[in-house]
Amino acid sequence: MGTVSKGLRPGLYGITDSTLTPPDRLLASVEAALRGGAVMIQYREKHAPLAEKLAQARSLQSLCNTAGVPLLINDDPELAKRVGAAGAHVGQGDTSVEEARRILGEQAIIGITCHADLALARSGVDQGADYLAFGRFFNSSTKPGAPAASPSVLTEAKQFERPLTAIGGVTADNGEDLIRAGADMLAVVGGLFGGSDEDIERRALSFARLFQNHHPLFSLPH
Repeated sequence: MGTVSKGLRPGLYGITDSTLTPPDRLLASVEAALRGGAVMIQYREKHAPLAEKLAQARSLQSLCNTAGVPLLINDDPELAKRVGAAGAHVGQGDTSVEEARRILGEQAIIGITCHADLALARSGVDQGADYLAFGRFFNSSTKPGAPAASPSVLTEAKQFERPLTAIGGVTADNGEDLIRAGADMLAVVGGLFGGSDEDIERRALSFARLFQNHHPLFSLPH
């Protein structure tokens, strides 16, 4: 793993989804993921009105702050700043890393989508990204049009000395190869959320066991 700082550490990176974590289930679902050992949460909401996003993000920030886990906001550094989130994740067609950094400051965690492209990763590093996200690695309902990636891109990306995230159809059943290839975090939507709180916690615990068994820097919280 690259520089371990700003609260980044190996493990499960849970990403919310308006279908799998609807408003009436959002907080309980994320709380279950945190109980199961999620090390970072991303709030991803593309369509809700601003007032609703603001209220949800504030509630999630309070929850994550209590758990000692960073909350990132998807593609909206301004919202991240308003709620005091730890940072933001930006895509290739969204706010640049440099602009997000200008808005959020040097202390913020800023991640960038790199698909399966090492050139995009190099650009992200040059802009100051704190972690690099690759994928999709498997069929994904939330990213159906994303370019396919091979686990080998994770191994090659170790050259950038940044924490690496794998996303796209990841489950506890297929995540081992990604960790072995170089993933420091597994970003998970459908493989984590949906179903009861007990289901979500159980899945999160399965990811924690994967990292405990296969990532050299992973440690269970005390």
